[in-house]
Amino acid sequence: MKESSWILGGFVIATIALPVRSQTVEVSEPMEQVTSVSELTDIRPSDWAYQAVQSLVERYGVLTGYPDRTFRGNRSLTRYEFATAISKVIGRIEEQLIANSAVNTIADDVQTIRRLIAAYSGALSQLRSRVDIIESRVITQERQQFSTTTKLNGQVYYGVTNGTNDEATLLSRVRLNLLTSFRGNDALVTQLEAGNDGRDAISTAQNQRQNLLGTTGILADGGGLDAVGVSRELKLRKLYYSFRPIENLQVAVGSNLPPSDFIDRGQFANQSGQNFGSSFFMNNPLIVQNEIDRFGGAGAAIAWNANRDLVIRGLYAAADSANSGLFNDRYQASLEAEYTIPNQPITVRAQYTHGEINGTRINAAGLSAEWAIQRRFGVFGIFGRLGVGSYQGFNTILQQDLDLNPKTWALGVSFQNFLIPGSKAGLAFGQPFITDRLGNKTQTNFEAFFGLLLNDRLNVSPSVTVVSNPNNRASPTIVEWSLRVLYDF
Repeated sequence: MKESSWILGGFVIATIALPVRSQTVEVSEPMEQVTSVSELTDIRPSDWAYQAVQSLVERYGVLTGYPDRTFRGNRSLTRYEFATAISKVIGRIEEQLIANSAVNTIADDVQTIRRLIAAYSGALSQLRSRVDIIESRVITQERQQFSTTTKLNGQVYYGVTNGTNDEATLLSRVRLNLLTSFRGNDALVTQLEAGNDGRDAISTAQNQRQNLLGTTGILADGGGLDAVGVSRELKLRKLYYSFRPIENLQVAVGSNLPPSDFIDRGQFANQSGQNFGSSFFMNNPLIVQNEIDRFGGAGAAIAWNANRDLVIRGLYAAADSANSGLFNDRYQASLEAEYTIPNQPITVRAQYTHGEINGTRINAAGLSAEWAIQRRFGVFGIFGRLGVGSYQGFNTILQQDLDLNPKTWALGVSFQNFLIPGSKAGLAFGQPFITDRLGNKTQTNFEAFFGLLLNDRLNVSPSVTVVSNPNNRASPTIVEWSLRVLYDF
């Protein structure tokens, strides 16, 4: 059974059974445990390294962790398996040296081990580094634990930005997360958020008239930096309880559920704050409705692990339940089917959203895919999103009758641990809301960023963002630079 997690602002909040390659856990067979796609190696059964390790393991009678004492010859070794096997072989060699037996054979095997370590020293050193980081985080978690059931973590965001027809400005945002678990496999999620109501050059241009497609856009989120417009007043952004009634089903209910916590969560472009900074590239703007996601809504979400490679998710969230009821405007209901191709780091998601927002009835379908390619220099990822929708009815905010059939698309690439350990880089481009019945042009977005993890808490990320024809209106292209500093604790 594979397991993954719903994410809270970049933090794991509750383990659920999902077929996500980046967080695979085989409970009954611990040797298959990996923590990210970057740990999957290309040591295949046909490689000399695989055969050398298998020969050493068989010669010294090392148990590799499987009940049948085999390597499972039709699958690749993970870095964890590789390092563990080598470590155990070395231990057996030391035992035989003490016993002073098979000296000649041992000498040959030592040469083989040296060759393996030389060829895969990077994998072994990364494993040791990860162990050190995990130990450090365990100590931190113990210190941050309020009680036996509650822990505190969070993120501090600072951004300096400037761009076309604007002046330098500072963005800030703080998120505090209280995570309470009563039974070990459940979580009461509480997130508090406050900012400085900051802006960037893109939001300045889009706010000159009605902001249709900005970070705080009325129709869709196709804007600039994600931290734009965060209120100075401390607000409750998330409040829900997540639990597992049966082994392969996860349920969340609460008064503040942002849809992006549960659906359309990509590996290379999401709301972790550690990759793309543009709000548009984090989610499909037709599937995750901006008017619901930025404020959260009352409702429920489920995730059902149908089998090893397929997970079905659903959610319902109503933003104005306190005033107009749970099933009235504004709300969205969404379904998502996520399929991971067996033995391949390729994930595809099919999505559907129905909603009513400010008097406009919305129906939208989406498709997203991502492919993580492991190379010795790091992980290379490709991702893309498509969406088509129908927006019908009199919009009470725009004060006009809408009859729109918008389309959206985004395509990007990402590099992890490229040349510099802990680094990330990426570029993406796309169009958030393509229609000939809104404005006279089509907005197009582009972003390139580089992120460097200075330690396991501090990330520094410069980026360049370009938006042409903002709000689908013919207007000057906006070129914006920014420097984000994120501190996780």
